[in-house]
Amino acid sequence: MIILVIKTDEPKAELSVYEDTKLLSHVGWEAHLKLAETINLEITKILNKLSIKLADIDGIVCFKGPGSFTGLRIGLSVANALAFAQSIPIVSKSGSGWLESGIGDLLKGKNDGVALPKYNRPAATTPSPKA
Repeated sequence: MIILVIKTDEPKAELSVYEDTKLLSHVGWEAHLKLAETINLEITKILNKLSIKLADIDGIVCFKGPGSFTGLRIGLSVANALAFAQSIPIVSKSGSGWLESGIGDLLKGKNDGVALPKYNRPAATTPSPKA
């Protein structure tokens, strides 16, 4: 099973590709305010380096937080879009063993369907102006 791993909770974003539990490639880059501009390019680069096409990915594991609101929102949106477009399972995890747990779940056939972020605090939204 070819697995794409996405972690975007900090200014340094990370991508990995695994074949089952074997790491094939890993990349980290200072995405900070350019994550939305760079994540798809970095996914393309890591897959091209391994001669893997998007259609070859069998599942996605992503870190769901806690972390940067914008980083998680962008990373999980990309992960969800890829999983939906490719009709592949997606698993999102948090905590210190998130990666191993996520890969294990995918290999057991689990699928979250949609990866939802965990911010560890309520959303800070601006109240609507009174009419």
